[in-house]
Amino acid sequence: MARHVRLTFCRTRQRQVLQLPETVVVLNGSGADILELCDGRHTVAEIVAELGARYQTVPDDEVRQFLTRLVARRWMELSDG
Repeated sequence: MARHVRLTFCRTRQRQVLQLPETVVVLNGSGADILELCDGRHTVAEIVAELGARYQTVPDDEVRQFLTRLVARRWMELSDG
């Protein structure tokens, strides 16, 4: 996550949300699952594999598109490791 973004549980909504300055983004279940695995240790391929193990089928391209949108909005930063 970028420094100004936090993934947190909103008790009011009973869902995971992204908190940004002046903005709250309510995540659906799969979006929250993806972001919980974005811990700096998992690669995108490992995230897809983990989600596939949990849910049978996970479209690799959809996970990549979701993460690409977050990077484009500067809500997530990529690392080289």
